[in-house]
Amino acid sequence: MADHSPPDTTRGHGTQRGGKSGKVADFRYKRPSRPEAKQGDRRNAPRRDGGFVSRPTSKLHDQPGQLPRKQAYAALDLGTNNCRLLIARPSGENFTVIDAFSRVVRLGEGLAASGKLSDEAMERTLAALHVCAEKLRRRNVRLARSVATEACRRASNGPAFIRRVKRETGIMLDIISAQEEARLAVLGCHVLLEEGNGPAIIFDIGGGSTELVLVQPGEKVPRILDWLSVPWGVVSLTDTVDGSDETHDLRLDRYMNMRRTVGRSFAEFAERIRDYTRSTEPIRLLGTSGTVTTLASLHLELPQYDRRAVDGLIVPSIAMRDISNRLSRMSGPDRKRLPCIGDDRANLVIAGCAILESILDIWPAEQLGVADRGIREGILRSLIAADVEGDRSRATVQRMREQDV
Repeated sequence: MADHSPPDTTRGHGTQRGGKSGKVADFRYKRPSRPEAKQGDRRNAPRRDGGFVSRPTSKLHDQPGQLPRKQAYAALDLGTNNCRLLIARPSGENFTVIDAFSRVVRLGEGLAASGKLSDEAMERTLAALHVCAEKLRRRNVRLARSVATEACRRASNGPAFIRRVKRETGIMLDIISAQEEARLAVLGCHVLLEEGNGPAIIFDIGGGSTELVLVQPGEKVPRILDWLSVPWGVVSLTDTVDGSDETHDLRLDRYMNMRRTVGRSFAEFAERIRDYTRSTEPIRLLGTSGTVTTLASLHLELPQYDRRAVDGLIVPSIAMRDISNRLSRMSGPDRKRLPCIGDDRANLVIAGCAILESILDIWPAEQLGVADRGIREGILRSLIAADVEGDRSRATVQRMREQDV
């Protein structure tokens, strides 16, 4: 791919258009402070105060046309497996999350076989979206963007479901392209990349697809050199690759079939990026997904999930492979008993492990960065940056009019 960011898409039902999002590219996170931490686990760890830190091109709140501090911005991400909402307010150079919601809805359940969203999946999702709609009504939201990804992209009744959501909840979902999904994921989490000059891959293992983005350090945000989206996420791969959980050998056989399936999809991209893996600088890897945060929690032996401990963690890649191999050989009941997995992830985590190992096969970074942030944070950054720029432009016009009076 040419040296540019994946294009934006038209609002609505995923119709693509040309062009880049320059305003978004001009707004980035400031590299966070690095507290002392366990050797090898938390090198380059981010702040733990819950703030998402940014470096705008100038001070946002000392300019004419500054944003009212009490205004809120909202980002909703409807994926194949989860429905997630963040509502935040600008706070100096940061933003502060004032409300959040996350629910496993399994919107893409059965999609691989039928090509359609099932009635049960749509009802579960609508119930979650009604909760989101109520939160949006109760907050003073200045701007919001709600996006839907692979399940709605692939389903023949995806556009009809989007219309139903608007009619019943008032939420207008955009079915975004895979390119836009990759761009937002990079924008939302790239600050957690280890410092360095070498090339890096940022990846997002979703429910219905996986995006890999090859980036090079840039002045403000990483330059996107190449990217790939494949229709394999934890739900779609689980539903597509048949197998049994009954015995050790059958579990291992299914896992290897998953690895081969994903590996074939990565083959062309792997060839394109091969020269970058031979960089004289250390290559870097950053992942944002439930898979990597779950495996990171197991690596830390957490009794329950703790975002503050996981977001920004740096883990040896070999440790993630070891955990993946151990999980792939365990029975479903044994996986359910592990902390931070439980019923919701016990089945899907195996597909996530297969995808993660396939990524490590083509991009053999010695360490893996873990991000518990991504599309929603990318959307919030986009909204705030565009709104600041718009307010500045309006303020400039107003000053010019006043000078003419």
